[in-house]
Amino acid sequence: MKTLKKRRRVQVILLAVVALAMATGLIGYALQDGINFFRSPSQVIAEPPKPTEVFRIGGLVEEGSIIRGQGETVHFTVTDGGESVKVAFTGVLPDLFSENQGMVGTGSYVNGVFEATEILAKHDETYMPKEVVDALKEQGVYKEGGES
Repeated sequence: MKTLKKRRRVQVILLAVVALAMATGLIGYALQDGINFFRSPSQVIAEPPKPTEVFRIGGLVEEGSIIRGQGETVHFTVTDGGESVKVAFTGVLPDLFSENQGMVGTGSYVNGVFEATEILAKHDETYMPKEVVDALKEQGVYKEGGES
């Protein structure tokens, strides 16, 4: 009688472990497309990602690099002080988007150009995303007090 109870317990435990492993795998698979890693321009130039990979890039918009007038597409360059990456964005830019200001874009790196699907700009005079600040500090470009 005891061996039957032990066998049943072992079966239930094994079934629970298999169900937990399957649930963990399904959750990981579902979240796979929702995770966008942050990269600085220096990281993008050093190790260019695959054209199918969606990621976030951030830095400062280079002065004199914004080119408008080709339909809705705006071209500009983002830098972290070490390297620069050309960006193409089709759509409406945020009101606070300007040269020498922090920005974060989401998109893919295709043929040497970051094709952005979304652009975020700083929302006040002192805010800059943590990832951008860290990347700029790493390059020695960031100055405390929001100046760059």
